[in-house]
Amino acid sequence: QVQLVESGGGLVQAGGSLRLSCAASGSIFSINTMGWYRQAPGKQRELVASITSGGSTYYADSVKERYTISRDNVKRMVYLQMNSLKPEDTAVYYCKADVTLTTRSTVLYWGKGTLVTVSS
Repeated sequence: QVQLVESGGGLVQAGGSLRLSCAASGSIFSINTMGWYRQAPGKQRELVASITSGGSTYYADSVKERYTISRDNVKRMVYLQMNSLKPEDTAVYYCKADVTLTTRSTVLYWGKGTLVTVSS
């Protein structure tokens, strides 16, 4: 009933910037915590950043001071502004949301991912 669709990925040179967006749609009553994960080939999926409904944020040490997560509760979207990108940031980035449905049940949803490639 809920879909998360990421956009904004692509190819960028080291030092450049990208802004990822994730749009949530469906039978949503509210969205609690939202986050961005990434997975590079041969590596485990890792949490990059998260934001609660109240706006509290978390960042992995590897992206702190370079990435900024934000959300628009009216539009039901979450964003990830990525600056000073490095080749090691190359990965598929996934959006994750803790969603309370209109039925009042709570479910975790994942987007299908968007590829970010940073060239050296």
